[in-house]
Formats: sequence, structure tokens, C-alpha cells
Amino acid sequence: MNWFYIAIAAQVILGVSAVFDKWLLKKRFFDPLVYTFWFAVMGYLAIFLMPFGFAILPIKTILIAFASAVVFVFAMYFLFLALSKSEASKIYPLIGGFSPIFTLIVGYMLLDIAIGVGDIVGFIMLILGAFVLFFIEEKELVWSVFLLVLASSVMFGISHTLSKIVFQSGPFIAGYVWIKIGEAIFATLFLLIPKIRKNIFSATKTSGSRDKVSYFANRAFAAAGSILVNVAFSLTHPALVDATQSLKYVVIFLVSWVLLKEHFKGKVFVGKILATIFVVIGLAWLGLVGYARNLPVDTNRHINWGVTFSQKFSRQLGLDWQKNYEAILNDLNPSKLRLVAYWDDIEKIKGQYEFSDTDWLLEKSAAKNKKVILVVGMKVPRWPECFIPDWANNLSPDEKEIALRDYLKNIVERYKNNSVIESWQAENEPFLDFGECDKRPDGFLDKEISLIKSIDNKRPIVVSDSGEFGLWYKAVQKGDVFGTTMYRKVYSPSIGWLTGVIEYPLEPSFFKLKEKIVRRLTGEYQKKFFVSELQAEPWDKREIPHISYARQIELFSPDYFADTINYAKATGFDEYYLWGAEWWYKLKTKNNDERYWEYAKKVISGN
Repeated sequence: MNWFYIAIAAQVILGVSAVFDKWLLKKRFFDPLVYTFWFAVMGYLAIFLMPFGFAILPIKTILIAFASAVVFVFAMYFLFLALSKSEASKIYPLIGGFSPIFTLIVGYMLLDIAIGVGDIVGFIMLILGAFVLFFIEEKELVWSVFLLVLASSVMFGISHTLSKIVFQSGPFIAGYVWIKIGEAIFATLFLLIPKIRKNIFSATKTSGSRDKVSYFANRAFAAAGSILVNVAFSLTHPALVDATQSLKYVVIFLVSWVLLKEHFKGKVFVGKILATIFVVIGLAWLGLVGYARNLPVDTNRHINWGVTFSQKFSRQLGLDWQKNYEAILNDLNPSKLRLVAYWDDIEKIKGQYEFSDTDWLLEKSAAKNKKVILVVGMKVPRWPECFIPDWANNLSPDEKEIALRDYLKNIVERYKNNSVIESWQAENEPFLDFGECDKRPDGFLDKEISLIKSIDNKRPIVVSDSGEFGLWYKAVQKGDVFGTTMYRKVYSPSIGWLTGVIEYPLEPSFFKLKEKIVRRLTGEYQKKFFVSELQAEPWDKREIPHISYARQIELFSPDYFADTINYAKATGFDEYYLWGAEWWYKLKTKNNDERYWEYAKKVISGN
């Protein structure tokens, strides 16, 4: 996060300096070329940094540093030229909008790093803030000035990217000194051209001593901001640092308003306030993302790897579900299991309960000394999410809930003394509107939890929610234990326009931050949080039994499986229930592909 605070400090300094740049240019102290010359030639002062870490870098790196310097000088010249022809409040925001974009584009081509997915929102908000500041200005921007701004932005993008390459190749001080010396040497070459040399010395002689002091004092002040910007470049993607320029324009707006007495009224003033809001949101977002990334994760923690098993889904895959489950117990040997009691299987006829499948699952689990989470309710794992007996489909919503609670009463009473059950899970993601489920009456979950606790008050009750879309807040408050799902690649035709399958642009830090926020909001600092479903199978428009083997592997490759496990570990939870064991077994027994099964065995064993 150091880059973030450094960049903010830098932009505040550069914002104040930019206002004085405009003030000096208004006074015609120097023309833009002369102004650029003195700006660049002051790079010689970088020699005073040499005792703090100067080094002779490889020739290639020095050449890149000089290339960055030359391009940067041109960028500044075009900026000053545009600034001399138009308003600072018009030029700087436009630079701030385009420069980060070009830095991002050039960085994509030349750098081996990319902007983090979590940073994109902040990046966009900052750029929006800059463009809003530009568009609300009432003054017209002539085409020639726009081209100058565009040229300056492109060159800033190239220079910033080349600077990042230099900083990646050696110590920061050494790289910075070489770049600044390069700027100064290139500016010195201006003196070889008689006309430019004459203008430089002529402007210097005709300017007042007070103007000279003001100029050089401002350059020294700006140099501090320049150093900080380059430090930030060295610590993160330069496009992110470049995007923080928007803060500089907010500073310019405020300082120009207060010190230069520039007047902002009506829609212009409102627009600047709106832009400031965008900038604040963008910076806050980047700060929050950076904070989340730096939340500690104990890489040496013990992780319990469990498995969710659905006998219903195993049958849909054409498998012998009992052999499937025995293979999970005997070969994969997970520490814990998450099993499902399907209402439509257990109470096919009203009032007649068939517990044989559930009995068998629990007996086999007990024989292997495994602990089980038993999911009960109407909305439970696997598509279509809600499983209702045929006889209950024609009941009214309230009648259906009463029938469900009668079923719950019987199942909890049957197994309340079964030591293999560690906890009950009441419904599955009850607050997520997903699946082929009817709207349910208010308070249905509270009534189910109260019923379960009235029969068995010793076991905790798990309430789960979607990891990506759920707010978690209600689920955490309702249950004794909270379970989140964790899906990365899903079918979503509304977002995945081409294939319908998208990968959520969420980093592991998303889950760390979400947990921290929800714990603080609910005050549940000690409550157990775990991952009740960790996706380890493909998701497409059609269900797995109707997808070709090739398509299944394409959607969820062995490498992606391994990447998902690493992703999950980085989220910091201590317990995960893998989702897809039926599929791995199907691949192993039907497709002669043991890769997923063997990898899962390795993960579960902790190797």
C-alpha cells in the first residue's frame, strides 16, 4: 500500500505546483520551450541523490532510461505549449483522462505486470473524474490544442512505462538519477540550436528576479512531487499512479478557486463537485483494495478439506452413487462431509418417510469416523436448487411451509442422537434468488431454525450465502456458523456475451475484506466462517450429463483446478468443502481420466 499514500502526497504537491505553473505562464515569464528547457535541465540536481544509492546500470537499462527521459521532455513541452494556449482547468483534466489510458495500453505491450482486477473500478472512477472536469468547462478547446494534449498523453504513457522498466531493472535511486540526468542532457542539447539558445537566454535576461525565484522555487517544490511519483511507479503499475492525477486536478480546482480567484458557477461548479466525488470514490476504492490485499493470511495454517456429496447428482451422472460415496470415503478420505437430505426423495408420499439413503450415508460416514454437515430444507444443493415432492406442489405457499416443517421435525428427531452429525444446515443460500424456486413467505428461515433448535439445541446451525453476490449480513446473524460459496467460473448469458461462461473478476482479497467488514458490522468476531461450496467442476448452459467430455475439460481444466485451490487458500479460511467429487469419479470411471480425482486426493491429504 505504500505506493498509494506516496502517490496521494505526490499529486497534492504537483497540483499546487501546476497552479503556479499556470500563473507563471500567464505572466509570460518564459515561452513553453524555454519553460521546458529549465524544467528538464534541473534534472542535473539529481546528482545530489547519488550518495544514496547510485549505481552503474547495464547499458540496455541506461538506454531505456534515456529514452524515457527524451520522451518525457517532449511530453512536458507539448503540455506546456497546450497550457499556454488554453486554461489549466481544461488542459490538465484532459491529460489526466488520456495519460493513464495510454500508460495502461503501452504497459500492456511492454510490461510483465498488469493492473489487478480489484483496481479497475478505482482506475475507471479516477479517469471519469478527470473527464468530468474537462467536459463541464464552458470554454471551447480548439482542435490544435486537443492534438497537443493527445500527443502529450501518449508520450507520458510511453515515458511512464519505460521508467517502470528501468525501476524493475535495478535500484530505484540509480534508475531515477539516470532518467533525470537523461532529461538534463537532452535539454542541454537545445543550446546547440542558435534560435532556441537565443530565446532561452533572452527570456532569462528579460524576466524579473522575483519571477526567477518563483520559477525555480516552484520547480524545486515540483521535484519533490516528481520523486514521489517515480517512487510510486517503482512500487506498482504506472497506470494506477497515473490515474491518481485526478487528485491533482481536484487540488488545482481548489487552489485556483481560493488563490487565483477563478470563479466557478452553476453547472461548472456542480460538475467540479461531481468530479471530486468520483475522485474520492476512486481513491477510496483503491485504498480499500490495497488494504484488503494486505490483510494477513497464515500460509502455515491447518486446512480441513471436506467434500459435498449429492446422491441425486451422482445418479444423474449415471453412477452407482453408493460406490461413488464409498470411493470418496476410502480413497479421497476427506476430513469432513457435507450431505443432503432431499425432501422429494425422503417424503415422496405425504406422511411416509423413507430414510434408507440418508441412513446408509450416515452409517458409512460413522464407520470412517467422519463428521457430517447435514443440509435440510426445501432449497438444498444441486440444480434446480429447490426439491419439493410432487404432492406438495399444489399446496399454497403457507401450506407448503407447514408441510416442510413437518418433514424437518421428523428428520431432526430421527438423527438428533446420531453422533456423526456435527451440525445442521438450514436451507442452502436462502437469501440468494437463484434456482427454480417460488417466492417463500417472510420468516420461513426463522421458523425452521427455531424448530430445529427446539428439537436439538446442542448442535450449531449453519446458514450459507453466496460468496460473490450475497451480502452475508443476514446469514451471519441467523446462523451459529456461516458458510459461503466460492465459484469462479460460471454460466451467465447476460454477462458472457460470446460463450455465456464468465470468470468473476474477484481476487482472493475480496473474500478477506468481505469477511472483515461483515464481522465488524455484525459484531461476530468469533463466529466460525467456512467455505461450504468450493467450485471444482465445470458450469455451462446445460448440466454436466449433457456436456461433452471435451467441453467439460475445456471449461474446468486440471490446471484451473490447481489454480482454484491456490485461490481458495489465499482467501484465508480454515475449512473448505469441495464441490465436484461426483464429477471427478465419473471422469475416473467412465472417461478413464484420473487427473482430477488424484489431484483432489493430494489436496485433501495436505500434500
